[in-house]
Amino acid sequence: MSDKTKKPLRSQGWFGREDRDGFMHRSWMKNQGYPHDLFDGRPIIGICNTWSELTPCNGHFREIAEWVKRGVYEAGGFPLEFPVMSLGETQLRPTAMLFRNLASMDVEESIRGNPMDGVVLLMGCDKTTPSLLMGAASCDLPTIGISGGPMLNGKYRGQDLGSGTGVWQMSEEVRAGRMSNADFIAAEAHMHRSKGSCMTMGTASTMASMVESLGMSLPGNAAIPAVDARRLTLAQLSGRRIVEMVKQDLKMSQILTRQAFENAVKVNAGIGGSTNAVIHLLALARRIGVDLALEDWDKLGSSVPCLVNLQPSGKYLMEDFFCAGGVPAVIRELGDAGLLNNDALTVNGKSLWENNQEAPCYNRDVIHAFADPFKDKAGIAVITGNLAPDGAVIKPSAATPSLLKHRGRAVVFSSIEDFHERINDENLDIDETCVMVLQNCGPKGYPGMAEVGNMPLPPKVLRKGITDMVRISDARMSGTAYGTVVLHTSPEAAAGGPLALVKDGDMIELDVPNRRLHLEVSDEELIRRRASWVPPEKPQRGWAKLYVEHVLQANQGADLDFLVGGSGAGVPRDSH
Repeated sequence: MSDKTKKPLRSQGWFGREDRDGFMHRSWMKNQGYPHDLFDGRPIIGICNTWSELTPCNGHFREIAEWVKRGVYEAGGFPLEFPVMSLGETQLRPTAMLFRNLASMDVEESIRGNPMDGVVLLMGCDKTTPSLLMGAASCDLPTIGISGGPMLNGKYRGQDLGSGTGVWQMSEEVRAGRMSNADFIAAEAHMHRSKGSCMTMGTASTMASMVESLGMSLPGNAAIPAVDARRLTLAQLSGRRIVEMVKQDLKMSQILTRQAFENAVKVNAGIGGSTNAVIHLLALARRIGVDLALEDWDKLGSSVPCLVNLQPSGKYLMEDFFCAGGVPAVIRELGDAGLLNNDALTVNGKSLWENNQEAPCYNRDVIHAFADPFKDKAGIAVITGNLAPDGAVIKPSAATPSLLKHRGRAVVFSSIEDFHERINDENLDIDETCVMVLQNCGPKGYPGMAEVGNMPLPPKVLRKGITDMVRISDARMSGTAYGTVVLHTSPEAAAGGPLALVKDGDMIELDVPNRRLHLEVSDEELIRRRASWVPPEKPQRGWAKLYVEHVLQANQGADLDFLVGGSGAGVPRDSH
């Protein structure tokens, strides 16, 4: 091979040896038909694949992997595909978030323990993106991300139907008696009609946009529909590029800088992204050693306007977003306004601004100009107070403006099971002025911090035509959901946070403009309540036990305490 890297390749610790161990490493690989010259010192590229038929969003990844391999071979590399745990929020119980950190360990140890010089991450359903980035960051090899892409727009009876968002809307119509169950079931095949992930600006599309705005993918990665041929072109080009990244020794730590995270926070505001991005980016930053705090989301992003008119905050869907210009058009608007760190490096070796400074916008109803935003100052807000000493988050762009300042009587549900048991009871003492409070659904409490924060409203309230109420919990909310929902309350109830002490009838004040969440109960009374508080039972075995014993709070990214930071990807000791 004429074009070899100057720096010794990591994979040569396996394949470059002329002793017994080198014989074994090469010989066993040759049982798959690989010729000897593939082990001659060319870059070995690991393709980290989260394909699974149980993860519908990732069901097309086998095809994407083949196009990545084309690109790797074209650039003189040797691609080797490997599987890791696949996290599909649509099927995996109790929640994919319970296993995000476990999957990141799978990724990290798979990379560190195997002969590879660079990594391509195939990511789709929302938790696969942060888990792969987190695991790879702890190894810090040259790495490039490829998202699976969103589905085509859902279509039902002549109207666009957004994945997730349409479910929440239609299910409330059924509960209010305004839509038949037969019509509800009929919409299933119309909502998800192609390969890909949610086509709303849910967590999957948000995290794909974060990969692009962080500089961890080639430009345009986030919005190309899964079934568009250009998604495969991007995969092939990414395969070519990762080989060059290995030759240049361009590692994740050179891309995932503080400046890159600041850009991502602002782009998240610009696209009206999911609150889940807060937890995932906090965890990723801690893995790579970047100082990013919950408060930064408010300082950096809360005043940034939302430019993108997409569900759940707006009207359109990801296919429309792609055709209008996608994330590059948003980056150009924010960059022109002087909000971004334009010099931030990306995986193609160019700066964020070099990649996006001439990005076109083809539809200003989908992607608004910075001077004429879709919603002003719509970034994620971080609120604190005696009910959330370490912070909570709310997405103003998805909330009812009149509820962003509200005082109401608490109606408390001690668990999601308690909520489901009582919410449809016509005798439940609740009206639209109340504040719904859900306890014990945080990282330790669920466990895993499920997406149950957007509690459905009581039927008797829905029948009045009311579509939103203030809701507060230590849980998460699907990025496809909407409403005046306060999430990630820290410390959580199961860890003894003040949320655990709220009782029916307590008055709660939410004041988003002043970033305040206040429980109108005296300190003395809270001390009395705490004395009688009994923590929930903990899991007794397996991953759930390890998780609850070591998971950090939401304001710290909900990673495991012993996973923060990284160990690099040095060649492990011989096994023979």
